[in-house]
Parts: sequence; C-alpha cells; structure tokens
Amino acid sequence: MGSEHSVPPREIESLANIELALFGGPLQRLGCRLRLIHDETNSTAFGWVLGGTPWVVLLTLALVEGSGGAFLSIEAIGAHVRLLVAIPLFFVCEAFVGPRFEAFVQGIVRSRVLPESAIPALLFEIARIKRWANAWLPEALLLSAALLLGLGARDTDLVSQLFSESPDIHASTVSATWSNQWYWLVCLPLFRFLLLRWLWRLALWTFFLWRVSRLDLRLVPIHPDRAGGLGYLELVHTEFTPLIAAISAAVSASIAPVVASGRMTLDAAYPIVALTLLVDAVLFVGPLCVFSRDLWRSKVKGLIEYGALAEQYVNAFDRKWLGDQSASEEPLLGTADIQSLADLNNSIDVVRDMRLVIVTPTMLIYLGAAALLPMLPLALLKYPLADLLARFARGVSGL
Repeated sequence: MGSEHSVPPREIESLANIELALFGGPLQRLGCRLRLIHDETNSTAFGWVLGGTPWVVLLTLALVEGSGGAFLSIEAIGAHVRLLVAIPLFFVCEAFVGPRFEAFVQGIVRSRVLPESAIPALLFEIARIKRWANAWLPEALLLSAALLLGLGARDTDLVSQLFSESPDIHASTVSATWSNQWYWLVCLPLFRFLLLRWLWRLALWTFFLWRVSRLDLRLVPIHPDRAGGLGYLELVHTEFTPLIAAISAAVSASIAPVVASGRMTLDAAYPIVALTLLVDAVLFVGPLCVFSRDLWRSKVKGLIEYGALAEQYVNAFDRKWLGDQSASEEPLLGTADIQSLADLNNSIDVVRDMRLVIVTPTMLIYLGAAALLPMLPLALLKYPLADLLARFARGVSGL
C-alpha cells in the first residue's frame, strides 16, 4: 500500500474496536444532545420527534383555521405519510443497518478475508468515511438543495410526484394560510432533507465498499455462502427494508390524491411504480456489484485449482480401486476414500455455483416486498374493498 495508507501498529486495535461510523453530522449530534439517540445508531425516538412535532403543529394550525376536514381528506394524505410514516422509518433503518455495517467490517477481518497486511488500509478508509459522515458541509448543502428543490418542483411533474404533491394539487392548495405555509416551507423541506441525507449515506457506503473491493481480499472459492466469504453483505442490505418502504410509501401517497380525484388513472401510475422499483434496485443492489470482478477472478481461479486437485484425486482413486493394482485387501465398505471423493465433488459444485453478485432470491423477495407493499393500498382506489371481498367470497364459495 502507498504511504497515505500507513497506520502506526499501535492503532491496529482489537476487532471490537474496528467500527464503521457511517452515521454522523450536525443533525446526529443534535439528537445526541437532546438524548433522543442512544448508542449512536438507536435513533428511532429522534425520528418520531422529527416527524411527529411538525405534524402536531400542522394539525393545530389546521384546527385553528377551521380546515380540519381538509386536513383529514385524501388530498392531505401525503403530509401524513411523509411525517408519520416515512420520516420515522428513515431512523428505524438506522437502528437496523448500523450494527450490520460494523459486523461486516469486523467479519471480514476476523475471517481473514481481509489479511492482516491490509488492515492499515482498511482503517484509513474507515477514518475517511467517518470524517465525511461527521462533516457539517454535506448536510448544509443537502438542506439547501431540499429548500431549492421546492422551487424547481413546481413545474416538473415527475419530481413533484416523487418529492411533493401533484402539480395540480400544489396549485390548488397553496394559499396564504398558516397551515399551508408551515407544510410547504417546513414539513416538506424537512422530508426532502432527510431523504437526501440518506442518499448521501448510501453514497458513502457504496464508496466504502468500492474501496474495500480494491484491497487485497482473500476470497475463498469453496466458502459455503457462495460469495467467497462476503455473503454477510446480503444480510446488511436486507436491513434496508425500512428505507425502501419509506420511499415507496411517499411515492404511493403522492399518487393516491391524483388517482382519487380522477386526474390520473391507476394504470397510468404503473410507470411510476416501475421507476420506483428501478431506483430501489440501483440504490440497494447496485452497490453489491463492486465485488463482481473479485468474485469472478476467485471463481475462475477456484475452478482451475480445484479442477486440478480433483483430477489428481480421481486418477489416484481409479488406480487404487479400479486399476490393475487395486487394493483388494482393503475393504471397500466404510472406506474414507469414497466420502472424500463426494466431499471434493461438493466443493467443486460450490465453486461452480459461486455468485458474481451478492444477491439471493430471499434478499430480492424482502426488498421487493418492502417496495411493493406500500403500493397495494392504491388498488383500493380502483377496486373498492367491498368489491374485492365480494369477489373473494364468490371465488371461494363457487357461486
């Protein structure tokens, strides 16, 4: 490694002290000072306060202005979902995925996937990520972008659908009332800021994985996880389900008022759903592709080396048991040679089935369910619940 990665030996501490502090910044420090964040990543309470407090203020203003009925209508569902569902889920995801980040880093060191000689470089990358995560400038820029996005979203249909209400609703609901001003100037920018903040963290995580993939990894082709020892990453990314559900819930809440008012059919919303799934795939499956090159090289190397070993073993097995010099004096029943031959065959099958992307059907099911379940209530706008239950009853009874 270059001199920039050099770390004094005394700083290479025990595995328990190797941590990846991906969560930080001014907002995180504020939550810690308010004692709403515990153990750095347990910030669920902070999420409820950040989402619930603006919602309570919004409700109070709506009641004072006498617009409580409009506040509870489907036209305002986007505000409820963003503040009471999406924002808390952002912080629930922190509690889920934070410990997994650290467990992954500790695991690749403990399992020797990352050799001891590469630990200084790993510590260098961890320190760099920590500096970026704790810096105030990124969050300041994200907050500015969240405020400016509201100005640019007024005339952009797609951005409006994803980050606020529909353009028509925007034009018809924005007035000089205090409740409207509170929502458009405080609540919605807060949601956008927290969403962009998570995108920044995903960018940091992807960069960290890319840097790790450039280290001298010792992937094991016959590792039972079919990923050379990196299979734990599947569990890490499965923990992103609360964040995926939050994004889908916000998109679903943006579509619902437009469909309910007849300005868009449910069929016309399918491309938005497909786009959401595509974005989820890029954000939560794409980062795992950084190891594809290493996995391919390990797989090819494993097929060559274990193929040569298998050829050597089966030739020896054939000479011993089927050749002219077969060992007839050794009983065939109970010999360890047959079991060793089966074990070697299983090892080659593991190498052959080695994945080039650390993705399994189970992981895709979890991520897909998190993305699609918040979209299901949209079906009730086209097929009322009573009709669905009646069709189900007729199907079961055969009437």
